[in-house]
Amino acid sequence: MDRFLLLHGWGGSDYPHWQSWLAGELAKEYGTVSFPLIHHPHHPNKKKWMNQFKKHLKTFRPTTVICHSLACTVWLALCEEGEIDEVERLLLVAPPSQNTDIELLKQFFPHSLPQRLYADEVQLVVSTNDPYLKIEEAHDLQRHFDCEMLILENAGHINDKSGYGQWPWVLAWAKRDPSLLSEPL
Repeated sequence: MDRFLLLHGWGGSDYPHWQSWLAGELAKEYGTVSFPLIHHPHHPNKKKWMNQFKKHLKTFRPTTVICHSLACTVWLALCEEGEIDEVERLLLVAPPSQNTDIELLKQFFPHSLPQRLYADEVQLVVSTNDPYLKIEEAHDLQRHFDCEMLILENAGHINDKSGYGQWPWVLAWAKRDPSLLSEPL
């Protein structure tokens, strides 16, 4: 049985964001889901976020980790540090550029890319018009990690503001339902 850990990015992923929708959908079928609120989502602190991620990984022991935005950056930092256990599946949705230049987030950037992602299966999901990641950088990430990548057309930062509340594709991916994975929306 899968154990899902959903990790939000800067500002959280409150309803109607796809992560809150996904947590509810997985729980409906008695799925084992943890969707914790990370300390001060609007004013993140890298050290505190890394410690909280490690705590949730250790206590919840997920098989699948689903990160959005800044959570992807924190996951990469944890992998660079190398003090986490391997998970079966990792979904990185809308990771920001390694060189993101937002004053409030300066402690997270720039960052280096780890050699491994501590996951047996990795899926990257990006958008052609994400304001925080150019598509060329997304291709560089895919090559570096040698992973699958789904490119969504004009999906912005792949959040509720760009129409990603209910997102059947992510539910199908989480449930390992290949019959539904051909449709990104």
